[in-house]
Amino acid sequence: MSNGRSATIERDTLETQVRVRIELDGMGTSRFKTGVHFLEHMLDQVSRHGLIDIDIDATGDHHIDNHHLVEDIGITLGMAFKKAVGDKMGIVRYGHAYVPLDEALSRVVIDFSGRPGLEHNVDYPRASIGSFETDLFYEFFQGFTNHAGVTLHIDCLRGRNSHHIAETVFKAFGRALRMALSTDNRSEDMIPSTKGSL
Repeated sequence: MSNGRSATIERDTLETQVRVRIELDGMGTSRFKTGVHFLEHMLDQVSRHGLIDIDIDATGDHHIDNHHLVEDIGITLGMAFKKAVGDKMGIVRYGHAYVPLDEALSRVVIDFSGRPGLEHNVDYPRASIGSFETDLFYEFFQGFTNHAGVTLHIDCLRGRNSHHIAETVFKAFGRALRMALSTDNRSEDMIPSTKGSL
């Protein structure tokens, strides 16, 4: 089993410049400099509840809107996870979590399968939380899923407050990541698949 599962990825396009560094076996510390403050608040939940250290510097075409930057942060974060997890030897592979916040309850299930697939069933009562457009959450998770190579199911089971709903989704995402990326000393020399590779 390898130690220090970390990765640094830089992605530069005509629209955005994103640098992500993660440590999967971290303490849940984070640093963000993106200008998209509500997304930073959500990613802090992932870091804290997933015990993953996350450091992101990102700039982009804010003068248009936040779409390109949010999507590219998801893409770059996904690339970093794929690199950091490596050959997936000894990981649990599957993770799931239910997280409540007052009236809201969300469930996230993830599989480090190597096959990108997103099922995102979240209805936000408001189009925006502050200045953040809620439909950008889907773009973030689609970018992450495609480039991390994971199967990801996100379901909000109930909720009335858009902030609460978003927070339950991202907290559950962090907890599901934590479970899936944990190592199992009973299978530390095994790929968690009957195919022998993921």
